Amino acid sequence: MPIYAYKCSSCGHEKEVLQKISDAPLADCPACGSASFTKQVTAAGFQLKGSGWYVTDFKNGSAKPNGKSAEAKTDGGESKPAASPAPASTAASSAPAAS
Repeated sequence: MPIYAYKCSSCGHEKEVLQKISDAPLADCPACGSASFTKQVTAAGFQLKGSGWYVTDFKNGSAKPNGKSAEAKTDGGESKPAASPAPASTAASSAPAAS
């Protein structure tokens, strides 16, 4: 539930109230009782920081950010690198051919 700031225009009393979004705004000042208690416009109480969405934000695999496929994910939802073919053994290539 959001916290709303209220201020009485008659006496100047200020109060923060925890209310549901669907609740009607308060009208009566708790300090002086006048009907001039109004909701104030305030800054948001949180900030979103970061560079954007992460691969783990898409759990169902339908959205494929950065061109990664859903098959490249492990059970934990983390992506794993694509398997590369094993390099040829240098010992086998430098050994003389047996006849």
